[in-house]
Amino acid sequence: MQKITTCLWFDGRAEEAMNFYVSIFKNSKVLSVMRWPEGHADAGKVLVTTFELDGVQFQALNGGPQFKHSEAMSQSIDC
Repeated sequence: MQKITTCLWFDGRAEEAMNFYVSIFKNSKVLSVMRWPEGHADAGKVLVTTFELDGVQFQALNGGPQFKHSEAMSQSIDC
């Protein structure tokens, strides 16, 4: 299992980005899509996705409008 995962931040377009990346890289797949639960203001909308691009795992997170998409990325460490 990969211990450090690159996390890309988006404002509502994480699932769209994940699907695009998976479609253009060979040997890639969607691993999981976590949505906000029932009762939450954003119920049903994507919170975070996990996907694999040619054997390397990535996450895409909908961080909200206060965090604009940029060239920056975060690292998620599995403890």
